[in-house]
Amino acid sequence: MLRWGLLSTARINRRLIPAIRAAEGAELVAVASRDRARAEAYARQWGIPRAWGNYEALLTDPQVDVVYISLPNSLHAEWTIRAAQQGKHVLCEKPLALSVEQVDRIIDAAESAGVVIAEAVMYLYHPLLQKAQRLVKAGAIGQATLARAAFTFFLDRLHDVRWKPDLGGGSLWDVGSYPVSFIRWMVGEPEEVFGWQTLSAGGVDTAFAGILRYDNGILAHFDSGFRQQFYLQAQVTGTEGTLTLKRPFLMTPESHLVLQRAGEEERVVAGPAQDPYRCEVEALTAAVLDGTPLPVPLDLSRANVATLAALYRSARAGKPEVIPET
Repeated sequence: MLRWGLLSTARINRRLIPAIRAAEGAELVAVASRDRARAEAYARQWGIPRAWGNYEALLTDPQVDVVYISLPNSLHAEWTIRAAQQGKHVLCEKPLALSVEQVDRIIDAAESAGVVIAEAVMYLYHPLLQKAQRLVKAGAIGQATLARAAFTFFLDRLHDVRWKPDLGGGSLWDVGSYPVSFIRWMVGEPEEVFGWQTLSAGGVDTAFAGILRYDNGILAHFDSGFRQQFYLQAQVTGTEGTLTLKRPFLMTPESHLVLQRAGEEERVVAGPAQDPYRCEVEALTAAVLDGTPLPVPLDLSRANVATLAALYRSARAGKPEVIPET
């Protein structure tokens, strides 16, 4: 049994709390906030046994095995590393970090401490994404030639941290991470990217559009945004068909695959509906307790951060950006 602690009282915790409680081998035991009164009120609201008034106290709590980090993006690397140094396993919200160099420090910290660190890209832990990847690799759509994806919504909370550039705000770091990770999950690592962005008065991208180019001829395009209607897209097209993920990313019970070939459509599912948040909790639990490989290992997280960072550099420079080989 792994005992979990929440590092912050962020809104996303509402997804993780029931997932931890439903998961095999997991128990929620503590929460921390920078404000003790807030932590105690949050613990009462959610029935969490212990509350800490600072983050360090949670990291040194001997009765916590795993820390879930849902802080603003700019704090992910720092607190993931600090948790690892205290011998805690970590599930950190995406993006895992804001630079490849930060990811490398996270990897070093995990190896030095002998702990498991995973990025909470919850939808990639869902069996439907494993199924989609297998179908494309098996040639279900022939040779993949084009991938397209999108995630936009209207962010109307003016004081949301995603509007703050110093906290790692911006649509690409936030919802843009989903379509970029989907494209990479399905067709691999791009050679070159080109990005365009529209900036807010505060300096974060309210809209981002990008192209990914592959050395085998595959092209991919995506967009993300905070000032558009809610819209999701995830699709791969090949020489013999198209595979579309319906209700992508959020992975509701209605999510499924549609495989189109030779003028016919086939609805594809991957067993009973599953909560993607529970999937990621149980994946980390299995990695810690049984040594089961993570579906989203740190090298994949590193590659996603490298791609996102290259897209931002391209948008600033107004020219294509080659993804550095490592």
